[in-house]
Amino acid sequence: MTYPKIKANSTRWQLDVHPSPIQGLGVFALEDIPPDRKVIEYTGERISDREAVARFEKIWRSSGDEKKICLFRLSKRYILDGAVGGSGAELINHGCDPNLTKRLIRGHIFYYSRRSIRPNEELTVDYGFEQDAVPVACRCGSPACRGTINKVP
Repeated sequence: MTYPKIKANSTRWQLDVHPSPIQGLGVFALEDIPPDRKVIEYTGERISDREAVARFEKIWRSSGDEKKICLFRLSKRYILDGAVGGSGAELINHGCDPNLTKRLIRGHIFYYSRRSIRPNEELTVDYGFEQDAVPVACRCGSPACRGTINKVP
């Protein structure tokens, strides 16, 4: 089976996509990544809130067990849809004790390493869904797992 590839121009690190123990597909480091390094840019089609809601509802109503939502808020006006023109960063799974952190820099979203990342380690980021959003169960398996992808008080 072939899996999506990470866009080479979005990272300087060797990364691979394959099945994840967390959920579906995940992104894995193929080499050591030092702390506080830009790992990958989250890219996708820039869309309005209205279009994002329409796409979300279409995905949510679709059939199938795996519903991957790849929407990432860029600003008050825009959202990136990683399912359209994504770099591969949209495949990074949630983790309650993540090894990546998000940074918004001049209209671009980057994931930076929070600590050293070892070869074959899955890349994770805290999705941090809002507390008042529909609760989403977490499957990260971390000892620090809070049981939900949503922020907790």
